[in-house]
Amino acid sequence: MTHSPSVWTVMLALLGVHLAGMGVFLAVPVLAPAIAAEAGIPAALAGVHTALVYCGALVSGPLAGAFIHRYGGIRVLQAGLAFCGFALALSMLAHPVALALSAFACGLGHGPVTPAGSHLLAQKAPANRRSLIFSLKQCGVPAGAMLIAAATPVIAEAFGWRAGILAVAGFLVAAGLALQPLRRPLDAERDRSARLGNLRAAWGAALGSLAILREVPVLRRLTLMSALYGISQFCFSSFFVVFQVEALGVPLTEAGFRLALAQAAGVAGRVGWGLLADRVGAPPVLAGLGLATAGSGIALLLAGPDWPGALVALAGMAMGATAIGWNGVFLAETARLAPVGRVGATTAAAGFVFGTCMLIGPPAFSALVQASGGYGLGFALCAATALIGAWLARGRGVATR
Repeated sequence: MTHSPSVWTVMLALLGVHLAGMGVFLAVPVLAPAIAAEAGIPAALAGVHTALVYCGALVSGPLAGAFIHRYGGIRVLQAGLAFCGFALALSMLAHPVALALSAFACGLGHGPVTPAGSHLLAQKAPANRRSLIFSLKQCGVPAGAMLIAAATPVIAEAFGWRAGILAVAGFLVAAGLALQPLRRPLDAERDRSARLGNLRAAWGAALGSLAILREVPVLRRLTLMSALYGISQFCFSSFFVVFQVEALGVPLTEAGFRLALAQAAGVAGRVGWGLLADRVGAPPVLAGLGLATAGSGIALLLAGPDWPGALVALAGMAMGATAIGWNGVFLAETARLAPVGRVGATTAAAGFVFGTCMLIGPPAFSALVQASGGYGLGFALCAATALIGAWLARGRGVATR
């Protein structure tokens, strides 16, 4: 391929990247009941897994700009996906130490993925369709989660949970290889002579991108909102299956299918909210999604074993459409507000703040479950963070620089 690919080709390729990339976050939490039974640890510790993934991402994410400059966005994506595949396979050892190392290593591989994707897409997306295009690309996140939630429990039931992990690991490696035709045209501007130098110094320099959030207050406010929404999103995604199995007595395959339905609602939400944001602006859409997420979290807080299965599924779908549906609008607005030529650095800075909050949110959910013996307080946390995020998203401050 020698011609420059269209924005739609790039968007579809990045959608596939996110489709596979969700394996590092959800493969272990979805299979947590089976893994925990063998490893002898509580399944509710799924939140610790999510935190360790983000801990790894915090180490590699700030280096994304330097790696993109030297190797190009496509090569960074390929290397990250392959590394994630091998790291995820480590969890098949089922030892608590192996599970922890696997989660951290998966985060190392995944950290540069979103900044590299934003770097590639920002060069192609027209201003009047930016929210829609970024939202379509980000549909790979809930679509990937939907695929993992639906397929891995079925594979685990038929062949054992390790087969489910291995299938996701293979998918990650294959997705990286599939990007190769785009390598030459999209990485043509990389600087082959650029030196990474001392990685410790490079990481420290990369953290200088956090100054963008200090210099542009609207980006700081938007970033804090995204971190709070992310707590709601990943606590829900990490715990919805375990919650149903342990608190409601639902079989693993049925619980996984309901999470798949919730993620499907997230796919529809990302497209719909992207279209709406292009028409009315990002701030009212983001604020409304926070309020709706809070309402959905309260519904799950009240759910019990006597609830009809359809009602639990609907509550999960409402949470999926809102708590999962905001990300594309946020990334498009971040790209719009970023200083010229610094979209990748701005996205990496926002990702660093986001990841820091992920070190706190999912483990806090786990702690609330362990302390209370139920999941109500955990879903109350989801509702509270969504409400605060909606307050941050309000007003004209997010609409302009």
